[in-house]
Amino acid sequence: MTDAVAEGLIRYDDGRVGCWWAGDDPLYRAYHDDEWGRPVTDDQRLFEKLCLEGFQAGLAWITILRKRERFREVFAGFDPEIVAAFGPADVDRLLADPGIIRHRGKIEATIGNARAHLDLIGSGTSLSELVWSFAPEPADRPARFDYAALTAFTTTPESAALSKELKRRGFRFVGPTTVYAFMQAMGLVDDHLEGCDVRAELA
Repeated sequence: MTDAVAEGLIRYDDGRVGCWWAGDDPLYRAYHDDEWGRPVTDDQRLFEKLCLEGFQAGLAWITILRKRERFREVFAGFDPEIVAAFGPADVDRLLADPGIIRHRGKIEATIGNARAHLDLIGSGTSLSELVWSFAPEPADRPARFDYAALTAFTTTPESAALSKELKRRGFRFVGPTTVYAFMQAMGLVDDHLEGCDVRAELA
């Protein structure tokens, strides 16, 4: 990372400009540039992200990002059919794995979410169809770095409504704030700041 540009943005050595939170961690920057805010409709990727956002609750996302590959290994690539079949022995195995977040409630929620996902499919609705039905109309987002404005977008009416529907369908660790972070990451909303190169690409 080199000099800052407008407040809330950073310019890298290669000349690209990104949002402040990507910082100078190469893993975080790649996530910002290549994933965050880019629309995703693949059910398995959506399921993975929803579960990982649940694991992130109370932690920094970079913590999960650094452990993501191990999460993928121990949760069978977040294949819902495989994860839904996990039992008590699998929970014990996961609780003993230092490569992930060893939180019984979150592990059991992920297994339960896989079962809820299969129930959703069985009802004739894909996870993609469900979550994208709650995508808001494009709206003005904070153009400049403003802590107050950014804080105001930790939840929205749409994230609260999607959270309620996911809970109704049996998903756990899907509160409105977690769901809004999921919506940001999966491209249901675009919260890249004005001046960010990715925002220009998505536009």
